[in-house]
Amino acid sequence: MGRIKIDLPQRRLAKVSVPVRITDINYGNHLGNDAVVSIIHEARMQWLQLKGHTEMDICGTSLIMSDLAVSFKNEAFYPDMIDVELRMGELSRVGFDVYYCLTTLRNDTPLTIALAKTGMVCFNYKAKKIEPVPEGLQRLLIQ
Repeated sequence: MGRIKIDLPQRRLAKVSVPVRITDINYGNHLGNDAVVSIIHEARMQWLQLKGHTEMDICGTSLIMSDLAVSFKNEAFYPDMIDVELRMGELSRVGFDVYYCLTTLRNDTPLTIALAKTGMVCFNYKAKKIEPVPEGLQRLLIQ
């Protein structure tokens, strides 16, 4: 069976930190896969907030997630602090890709927990349709 391979692009958008909460731990006593998705979402929200935006209002548009891929590398535990580096992928007419590298320190050594990619699409909630990436957002993504 083929495995998902995620190659991180060079362009760094931000680095944020998200703690592993006790509610993120599953029956295997490690970070659950659903919690990894929540951490990715939290990291994206922190990046947008750092830039003065939200997913509902970024340069005159909103964002929705069109796809998600995660490649799990190592376990994380409570109370690890997860550092999430966000990187910019492909920019298209109506969206862009964000890549994530989740790491934690284990015995003073960085350990990759997961790699992920989300496809983000610009969306007009009033019209209920996809729309082009505004120029302001394009500038934000490539600066």
